[in-house]
Amino acid sequence: MKYFILALLIFVSFGVAAAQEPASDTTPVIDEIFLAKANLQGKAGEAAEKFLVTDVPIFCVVRLHSVGVASIRMDLIAAKVPGVELEKEVVSLSYTTKSNEDRVNFTARPSGSWVSGKYRVDIFIGGKKVRNIEFEIKAASTEAEKPPVLKRSPKPARRSPSGEKVARQTYGRAFR
Repeated sequence: MKYFILALLIFVSFGVAAAQEPASDTTPVIDEIFLAKANLQGKAGEAAEKFLVTDVPIFCVVRLHSVGVASIRMDLIAAKVPGVELEKEVVSLSYTTKSNEDRVNFTARPSGSWVSGKYRVDIFIGGKKVRNIEFEIKAASTEAEKPPVLKRSPKPARRSPSGEKVARQTYGRAFR
């Protein structure tokens, strides 16, 4: 009887272990996530931690552990930016990788310069939040850091009506 109970316990424990196989997680594992400034070619450069209002665009690079199809979303949140509602979503971008992709480059750019303040990037894979990065964008403090001011070229000199009359008489068909 003693052996029967022991055998029954072993059989039941194997049955429970087999029934509770760990659920396979189909969400790809993230190798790294980083923010970057544009390089000389205008693409995502090296990882950066400090940004200025003139750093347009800012890239968020997500590298997955393995290649495969995954739905990735980036939300750029204005965590504490003067003049902007707290925790306001500024940009939300989504991308579904293809079977041979393991890297996604998200690009965020304002219509002009950034507003200085604290921001956060939230990364979602398959609808589940997997990581966030907090960063600060600071105002440009020196002349070298400020964006170049494009000077407007002066308006061209107005042509005199007498010159146009001569041109019309000489080259009349070109002006009609």
